[in-house]
Amino acid sequence: MKNDIERNRKYRMKRAALPCFLAAAMIAALAAAGCGSAAGSSSTAGSSAGSSAGSEDSGSAVSSGSLDEASGTSTAAALAQAGTATALTPTDITINDTVENNADSEHAIEADGTEAAYANTQVIKTGDSDAGDEADFYGDNAAVFATNGATLDLSDMVISTDGTHANAVFSYGEGTTVNISDSYIETSGNCSGGLMTTGGGTMNATNVTVNTSGNSSAAIRSDRGGGDVNVAGGYYTTSGTGSPVIYSTADITVDNAYLESTASQGVVVEGANSVTLNDVTLVADNNTKNSDNSDWYQAVMIYQSMSGDASEGLSSFAMTDGSLTNMNDDIFLVTNTTTTIDLTNVDIQNLDAEGVFLRAQAAGWGNAGSNGGQVTLNASEQAITGDMIIDEVSALNLYLTDGSSFTGAITGSDGTGSEEATGDVYVEIESGSTWTLTGDSWISGLTCDAEAIDLNGYTLYVDGVAYTEGTVSEGTAIEMTVSEGSGGPGSGEMPGDGGTPPELPDGVTPGEAPSGAPSGAPSGTPPTGAPGGAPSGGPGSSSPSSNS
Repeated sequence: MKNDIERNRKYRMKRAALPCFLAAAMIAALAAAGCGSAAGSSSTAGSSAGSSAGSEDSGSAVSSGSLDEASGTSTAAALAQAGTATALTPTDITINDTVENNADSEHAIEADGTEAAYANTQVIKTGDSDAGDEADFYGDNAAVFATNGATLDLSDMVISTDGTHANAVFSYGEGTTVNISDSYIETSGNCSGGLMTTGGGTMNATNVTVNTSGNSSAAIRSDRGGGDVNVAGGYYTTSGTGSPVIYSTADITVDNAYLESTASQGVVVEGANSVTLNDVTLVADNNTKNSDNSDWYQAVMIYQSMSGDASEGLSSFAMTDGSLTNMNDDIFLVTNTTTTIDLTNVDIQNLDAEGVFLRAQAAGWGNAGSNGGQVTLNASEQAITGDMIIDEVSALNLYLTDGSSFTGAITGSDGTGSEEATGDVYVEIESGSTWTLTGDSWISGLTCDAEAIDLNGYTLYVDGVAYTEGTVSEGTAIEMTVSEGSGGPGSGEMPGDGGTPPELPDGVTPGEAPSGAPSGAPSGTPPTGAPGGAPSGGPGSSSPSSNS
């Protein structure tokens, strides 16, 4: 209880300290952008609605709820709009047609094996799905649904859903492509993502604003079977428990966008999947949990749930340029998986002075004794501040290149810095890069020149022997073990992706598009599938069951 009270006190202090940092950050962002105006563009009509096409340590976090005292406006929004991302509102978009559906398990717009296009259309979806997997894997109850190799083009749309398992825009199946641009999406129910991709589908989003407020409702969401998701520009925010901005069981690339979570992780990668961020502003305030699978909060979580839905294998997280700001606890958590993290010239700030930069450590997923994190961290032109905790069942290869710097300690999970508690760690420091210790550290191998390491009064143990500052060292990298398989049943609770896209079982038909759709609406019957309950702890589920 005392620890919880102290954590809450420190958290309130961090929140109270935000305005000063935000004001400075906004000034810097405005200066860098030349005070460019936020173009809340009012669109003109494109193709007619429904017409056939005929042939996506020490810094501070930005909170979307924080107001700049001088202007009374959202500082987060000001920062985003001062850079490359622009937050749209419904009033920025010209609406010519409206499609509504309030029936359970139906769609407002559906494209089944056809080419179709909608523009300047408002979509309003209410109604629930109690079908769990049918909704999360196969698109039951989604407002806008494409399947069976369809190509669906959406522009200047306003899409809102208010229901359980009511995803906004859903692309299902290999050969299916959804292209959406200059649109606004809002979901308010639980288990209701913004952009949803499963079964090998493709989602391309350009200049889209997505706000979700329900639990287990990632803004950019994927599930079983994954696919390819490409996001250019836009503004993506989440406020629900278990609702990271990105939940990846796919290959997801985001360029020049603003991403913010106010309760959950910023990014989660599950299984043999990837997230690539280029010149993105990522703000994470993970402060709520929905399970007891781990004790920590973090901005980026990379894991394998062992739910049986995610293929095991090598995952990856890559971030180039842009910024990552963390409000609470750690920057990275890697557990029960093998991953590669590539960081290049990213401005990384951790508001929590007690948080670590990287935690590779066993948690509540997988089999005890083999469920740590195996990490290869490549830093290029990158400043890293904060400790790295590598427990006895985890491993790290750390490469510092192109003038990178690491200021911190490497130790084990017990917090005492004992060799016995630290997993295998290899550090390679290219000439011109540096490591400055902030505490005694234990590693198993080191390659560096004489100028690379500043002990700063501490001791660095290399394979149990104290390193002498100013000496050359040569070591051998650790061979990481990459598991291959389906993920297997286990203690995890979350669905994932990674393998062969799922086939739809015979059974209940999810529902047809409603009458009253704009003329030219694609026809066809949505895929069938037997309803099934979502795994416990998830949205059926696009967020980590630990929400740690």
